[in-house]
Amino acid sequence: MKAGMIGIGAMGLGIANNIAQAGLLEIVFNRTKNKADMLAAELNLKSADSPQQLAEQVNLVLICVSADEDVLQMVTAIAETINPGSIVVDLSTISGETAIKAATILSEKQVYFLDAPVSGGVEGAKNGTLAMMVGGDEIVLEKVRPVLQALAGRIVYMGRTSSGQATKAVNQIMAAGINQAVTEALAFGQAQGLAMDKVIDVISGGAAGNWFLQHRGTTMTEGTFEPGFKLALHHKDLKICKTMSQKVKVSTALVDKTLADYEKLMELGFGDEDISALYRLKQN
Repeated sequence: MKAGMIGIGAMGLGIANNIAQAGLLEIVFNRTKNKADMLAAELNLKSADSPQQLAEQVNLVLICVSADEDVLQMVTAIAETINPGSIVVDLSTISGETAIKAATILSEKQVYFLDAPVSGGVEGAKNGTLAMMVGGDEIVLEKVRPVLQALAGRIVYMGRTSSGQATKAVNQIMAAGINQAVTEALAFGQAQGLAMDKVIDVISGGAAGNWFLQHRGTTMTEGTFEPGFKLALHHKDLKICKTMSQKVKVSTALVDKTLADYEKLMELGFGDEDISALYRLKQN
């Protein structure tokens, strides 16, 4: 299967590298073309001048971009040239409605679509250990699974188109709660004058231990917020979660609190920092 990758930002770069190392990537496209050119030269790949040029050369297109509008723009572009029977896998985090729109656009070209958002941050993308939640046709998923296994350690079929995005929304709400709990607890511990390295070590091994505490606890208490997952992107995702929650009349108290906190930080210029920058507010 010949694969092409659209979007080589913070997440897409690691994903593209892993697919290329598995010998499955043919061509890349990025709106900032010099990034695609540099990666292509490094990995001995082709760099496309447009999404249309990429799509006509492969039978599997992977998309990893930031927003709903970006996904629809890329899908509309590749629909102009993509070959019938090809498969498009969207790794972005978008609304379920957008996933259905993308699937509809491509189905008119006899092209299959999977919404397959991922979780695991920049580290997971780099190490090929992402968790992937997939919506669409399960038979199509099985066709592309050998490629997806190069970038994800866990691939779970969730159901019809948009099910992957709905599952990712669950993940993003949960991540917000974990962020709130860990940052508040560590700010409390620091205010008590505790040795925070010891606090993080012992709690990580107990019932309250979690990935975020283990991977972000030390850096946040040291005042370092280099992004693994940008705060502004999580804000975007939580806006999607809020809209979805309103449609099914589910409480959004945690989402609302986190959105408000993130907006304060974004106004202060911290939107491009890691979501652990929430610690800044907890210390005040």
